[in-house]
Amino acid sequence: MKNLVLTTATIVLIITVSALFINAHYMELPTIELEHMPVEVSQTVGKPGKTLKAFRSKAELEKFLREFSKKAERRKAENKMVAKSPSPTADASAASEGESITNNQHAGVDEGGIVKLHGDHLVILRRGRLFTVRIGDRALRPVSAIDAYPPDANPGGTWYDEMLISGNTIAVIGYSYARGGTEVGLFDINRSGGLSYRSTYHLKSNDYYSSRNYASRLIKGKLIFYTPQYLWINPNDPTERFPAIRKWRKGATKNEFRKIVAATRVYRPAQKIESPYGLALHTVTVCDLNTREFDCEATGVIGPAGRVFYVSPKSVYVWTTDWVRRNNRSQTRSVLYKMPLTGGAPQALRVSGSPVDQFSFLESNDHHLNVLVRNDGGGEAMWGSEVSNGDIALLRVPTWSFSDGTRNASHWNYKPLPRVEGYTLQNRFVGDHLLYGTGNGWGRQNKKASTLYAVNWRSGATDELPLEHTVDRIEGLGKDALVVGTRGKDLYFSPVKLSGEPKVKAGYVRRNASQGELRSHGFFYRPNGRNSGTLGLPIAEAGRPGYKHLVQGSASILFLKNDSLKLKEIGTLASGNTRQPNDNCKASCVDWYGNARPIFLRGRIFALLGYELVEGTSNRSGIRELRRTNFSPVKGKYARLID
Repeated sequence: MKNLVLTTATIVLIITVSALFINAHYMELPTIELEHMPVEVSQTVGKPGKTLKAFRSKAELEKFLREFSKKAERRKAENKMVAKSPSPTADASAASEGESITNNQHAGVDEGGIVKLHGDHLVILRRGRLFTVRIGDRALRPVSAIDAYPPDANPGGTWYDEMLISGNTIAVIGYSYARGGTEVGLFDINRSGGLSYRSTYHLKSNDYYSSRNYASRLIKGKLIFYTPQYLWINPNDPTERFPAIRKWRKGATKNEFRKIVAATRVYRPAQKIESPYGLALHTVTVCDLNTREFDCEATGVIGPAGRVFYVSPKSVYVWTTDWVRRNNRSQTRSVLYKMPLTGGAPQALRVSGSPVDQFSFLESNDHHLNVLVRNDGGGEAMWGSEVSNGDIALLRVPTWSFSDGTRNASHWNYKPLPRVEGYTLQNRFVGDHLLYGTGNGWGRQNKKASTLYAVNWRSGATDELPLEHTVDRIEGLGKDALVVGTRGKDLYFSPVKLSGEPKVKAGYVRRNASQGELRSHGFFYRPNGRNSGTLGLPIAEAGRPGYKHLVQGSASILFLKNDSLKLKEIGTLASGNTRQPNDNCKASCVDWYGNARPIFLRGRIFALLGYELVEGTSNRSGIRELRRTNFSPVKGKYARLID
């Protein structure tokens, strides 16, 4: 879907049609009552369960795929159903500094983003190019720029979405419709901020894109990325669509792809898979960025196509969801896979419902996995996270309860939670609480108010907290939380006290404003004490629909001071560009991952706004601009640095 030349009207159409299709489909499904969740037959607890079984040979795997394909075709004919198949469509340098500039879900698990830190330089990924800006020695100076694609490749039909840095290696993750799947570009960066191209690799996969999640993670120099591959099985070559990798060169052919998932590294649950909508091979690939070569190992699990994935410091979890018809009723069935980062055999647990996004998960330090689930969820592929429906529950299971896929999560592992009105659900684990509510999301700001629910995942205690605005963003403020939403033309920031009895405190209202970014990385909070800190968030004009951040930049970044949950504006750093300069963009010409970020670094405050980087200074009277630079590649030259 991202390979379209997008206008604003096209974007609106994509989101609207996706929402209507998914919502209409789910409205036809009878609600699955939470009290009818599957009951585990065996209640044995304590020791870790069995693992999934891998196929013993390629011949065994191919036989399984051929037989499944035949059975699936028969089930489709018998059910006479319309198939709902998915549309095929910590930073080492920063860690050494003791600082992160990315709003990561977990400390120590760096997420792919558009701006990272390397020594004294910020590295920025924008519209198919990499840029470096020197910020050391109180400087603010563009240094280097390079295309994010191979020198001999046509970048048309390719989207370069996110990057990670390990040591002196930059890994750019993208998706190429023209060259057959996920693209990983490797670049070298030196101490002076100079950039040079090293190599590019292509991995066969379907589009990993999600409106909320990020495809890649970095843990101790290991690049971890998830790719789905929907298996439309060719009887003559059942593994034809399996993940394969090739090193890019001019004139590269399809025959140069080599499979990276051996049959003996493909796993399946013990129970039968009866999906009428086909299979997917859910693959987690781990590549060592500490070496010059792109050494990767991959593990795949076969399951239904619907999916949400989450990376904890220990494991990758992939929640797969299937839709089946029994006794003239449509029902969802799910399997949750646990794939250890150590490379061991995966495990699985049979579950119900579906999470909304990666923020629906928390692997807590008491060795439990906590997940918010809804009855009717579409997974997180493309716009799936933006539309969900049905009853809500908190699933809480011990991490040792995973086994070979024969075990169900018990009915008492699910705590029914209050249902919410609206399908654009936001959720987040903050401290000992799960917070959730609904808002406007990518659509127009029509909804006026909402209710925030705060669930103590340890005790199960649930509090209902009325709000006078929507729930469009939930973030942590140290041990407490912040909810951002709109009411009419105004943008609201409501702090939520979570210690003791949860309570919404008096907040801050920015008149005639909306969020300039919807992704989690658009927000950052820098604590400077136990109960104090500074937060930043891109903002735009009043009432702007969420989808417009794809084609319109943010007007400025708003900075607020938090003092014991009392919020006070300290100022904004604004963009100086009234329109997008002609940068001769050849790839990634829509900002799917946004283009604005607040950056707190070494006691300094920055605002990344498109091609501008603005530095501010803060005192008792507020924040004021100190200097700015424009690193736009207009006519191949950088704009003059303004001091």
